[in-house]
Amino acid sequence: MPTFMRSRLANGINLFIHPTVKFKTILVQLIFHRALKEDDVTESSLLPSVLQRGSGNYPNRMAIANRLEELYGTELMSGVTKKGERLMVTFTLDLVHDQYLPGESSLLKKALEVLSDVVTNPVLAGESFKEDYVSQEKEQHEKLIKGLINDKIAYSVERCLQHMCEHEPFGVFKFGSVERLKAIDGPALYHYYRDFLRESRADLHISGDVDAAAVSALAQQVFGFERGEEAALAATTVQKKMGDVRYVKEELDVSQGKLVLGYRTRVTYADDDYFPLLVYNGILGSFPHSKLFQNVREKASLAYYTYSRLEKHKGLMLISSGIEVNNYEKALEIINQQLSDMTQGDFTKEDLENTRSGLRNQFLVEEDSQGSVINRVLDGMMVGREENTAELLNRLAAVTREDVARVAANVYLDTVYFLTKRGGA
Repeated sequence: MPTFMRSRLANGINLFIHPTVKFKTILVQLIFHRALKEDDVTESSLLPSVLQRGSGNYPNRMAIANRLEELYGTELMSGVTKKGERLMVTFTLDLVHDQYLPGESSLLKKALEVLSDVVTNPVLAGESFKEDYVSQEKEQHEKLIKGLINDKIAYSVERCLQHMCEHEPFGVFKFGSVERLKAIDGPALYHYYRDFLRESRADLHISGDVDAAAVSALAQQVFGFERGEEAALAATTVQKKMGDVRYVKEELDVSQGKLVLGYRTRVTYADDDYFPLLVYNGILGSFPHSKLFQNVREKASLAYYTYSRLEKHKGLMLISSGIEVNNYEKALEIINQQLSDMTQGDFTKEDLENTRSGLRNQFLVEEDSQGSVINRVLDGMMVGREENTAELLNRLAAVTREDVARVAANVYLDTVYFLTKRGGA
């Protein structure tokens, strides 16, 4: 059974309360869901930084920082992430529980009021955000977009996904584009913001040693701002038909090649076969005992790093490796062999049990992080899977060798992306 309580505020915000006595802190996350679209994502990802420049009660960044310092060093952060074909715009509060602060009894209320003021009561100049705030944050956002290329591992993975999903929403970069950014000004962003607040699905998560009834009443009081009809969010599309493998080579001034292979698994977190797929990915490339690490990096010495990971909502798997540019063919051959071996069930009982143990530990470690617990609930809510740690561990324990081989047979290569040096392989 789920370990959280769910209700709905009068304005349609979904409230999730996660009572726990494990932590001395309270974690609050206000998450807005947006459809992942090229004509929306730049504005959505820019908006949090503009809002954090100042609010009605705290008109600049320093005033907000001073107020948070008064609240015993409460932290306010924001960011954007992709989950399937949704963009999640998240505002996070991290604060000490006031039971550990003599003479303090309303710290959560005060912190929530700061969050609400930042999100719903921005500094304005008429029907516009302050133009200097917008222009300054646009400069920083442009650096963020362009700065991806400085992290060649992240860059190569993103480029592979963009080629792989070029006609799908998932191919959209979560920070948007410089071209779209240039067209944004104070009035346009404010007009967008009003629609954003009115129509986005919104989830408010509160985790800590709290009284659910009291917190529910407090959330209704602080976040009772007016909203409109919530915009519908389409389900993430999962491509299941095989096509020709795409081979993409990009040349940059790099000394080390980056090889990224994108696969379609035909399985998502909504499917019962996700757990065999999780074990499959673990045996293949998620742990030091995994096939990729042992055969590509250790035995053949072809990779500086190599790993595989899943995108649970889109049904994708990525293998990423750092290699010498002249080892491209060899690395590709050995990686393909590992996939073939998995399809044939060519892995040991020890491989299976070590992977099961590693995944079990990952599930248990998530219990020690309030953010990880909220993230798991968020993933589950997107697909209708509401299971606690014990239930997830039972699913993991039930996975057999035959299950792993079965999902292995459905994994197919879609895109091979190679970042190499200019004039290289």
